[in-house]
Amino acid sequence: MEIVKSKGVHKWEFAPRFRSNSFGWKPDLPTKRIKEALTEIRQAARKVPLLAAEGAILLLEKLSPALMNVDSSSGAIGSAVNRTIETLVPIITKPDVTRTVRQRWLDRLWQALQDDEMPYIEYLGDFWGELCVLPDLASAWADLLVPTVRNVWSPQASLASRRY
Repeated sequence: MEIVKSKGVHKWEFAPRFRSNSFGWKPDLPTKRIKEALTEIRQAARKVPLLAAEGAILLLEKLSPALMNVDSSSGAIGSAVNRTIETLVPIITKPDVTRTVRQRWLDRLWQALQDDEMPYIEYLGDFWGELCVLPDLASAWADLLVPTVRNVWSPQASLASRRY
């Protein structure tokens, strides 16, 4: 893979392969495409870490909508996505970027998590503090998420979810 830019914008080879609902029900092709995307992003990471981080975020944004029709009953695609997340988080956290850029990335990832209907990328939330990189940014996100966590953990939420 050669890092190619067209008019100042990088053209990721994987991007068109991850259109919404682009895969059928069999997990073999999407698993192959995920591996190809990871190879492309890793190669970029060796040369241009900032570009690789952008590619990693783009892949995470595209994963869930693309995998919407894939049969996940065997756990193969879920495992592949979880390994992908574990691979991409360090790529996203590595570049030294401004707080504004990091916040923009977090906003994009948060939106991807909110749009994750199946949910394929929910594991990404386990790395949120790490993705924040900056302590003040992590603190700001924690402040933002506290009301939701309190609501979910409240006794009323537990009672409401019980079925008799």
